[in-house]
Amino acid sequence: MDTSHVGEPIAETAHWTPPLPEAPGFEHAVIETPGLRSHVASVGEGPPVVLLHGFPQHWWQWRQVAPAIARRGYRVICPDLRGAGWTTADDSRIGHETRLHDLVALLDVLGVDQAHVMTHDLGAITGMHLAYTYPDRVRSLVQLSVPPGFLRFTPKMMPAFKHYPPLILRSPRRSLRWLFAPPYLTHPMSEATLDGYLRVEERPEIGRATRAVLFGIITPEIPRLVGPYYKKRRLQPPTLVAFGRHDRPFTEPMVRRMCRDHERHADRFELAFVEDASHFVTDDAPDAVTALALDWFERRES
Repeated sequence: MDTSHVGEPIAETAHWTPPLPEAPGFEHAVIETPGLRSHVASVGEGPPVVLLHGFPQHWWQWRQVAPAIARRGYRVICPDLRGAGWTTADDSRIGHETRLHDLVALLDVLGVDQAHVMTHDLGAITGMHLAYTYPDRVRSLVQLSVPPGFLRFTPKMMPAFKHYPPLILRSPRRSLRWLFAPPYLTHPMSEATLDGYLRVEERPEIGRATRAVLFGIITPEIPRLVGPYYKKRRLQPPTLVAFGRHDRPFTEPMVRRMCRDHERHADRFELAFVEDASHFVTDDAPDAVTALALDWFERRES
């Protein structure tokens, strides 16, 4: 990575190692915070929107969504979270709320006091941590493919974790290509799209970060989701949780049962379901995700 332009836009994607995948309209910069050099892709001008990618994705997950949001008058900020994409860290360890602290420090440097936030998959954990710990910084929240923290746990959720053991046991040198396939997708990815996501595996620290992410973030989050932690707290930012219609086991009847007493736990909460999409909903249905997000953001602005 070329860090000679720290904090300033870097126009040429070829300055990065490996080169960033193409996404017209984005500016790229390295933002320094203590112990971390975050790659941030941004597009547009206006009220800030922060998009937090899932696993094993990075900023490029939002390549179709972010420019469309920006065209409606927003500044869209897509960071690579610690252990993903082109962000580099002095310390490879990742604790339960490490990414939360990283995100708050990043927003401070960028001068973002409050933002609309959209998250997907593993990024949803960081988004929830932000919404509960710093609710004044979240103007509204859109959470994709992950149920809310106050869910009523059911054993029927367990198939959602079937990929967890293979990830724990995998060699750092084994590609994560197998995740970008059915049942996690409704529409197959092209080789060009797969390359856009997976070329970052050329960086050895990305392979090593998988286990750190799993043990550092997901494992300690499970007791919070199953137990009373979130149920005893109030979710203050207006929150929309959305799933792809084909994202099993999260069928609409099951999700609505899990969230049936949301009034006890959240100030304003809604559910949505995206047609013709599975877990990787931003790749299966980017236009529908964009429409849902813009509607939610603009209702908050009105």
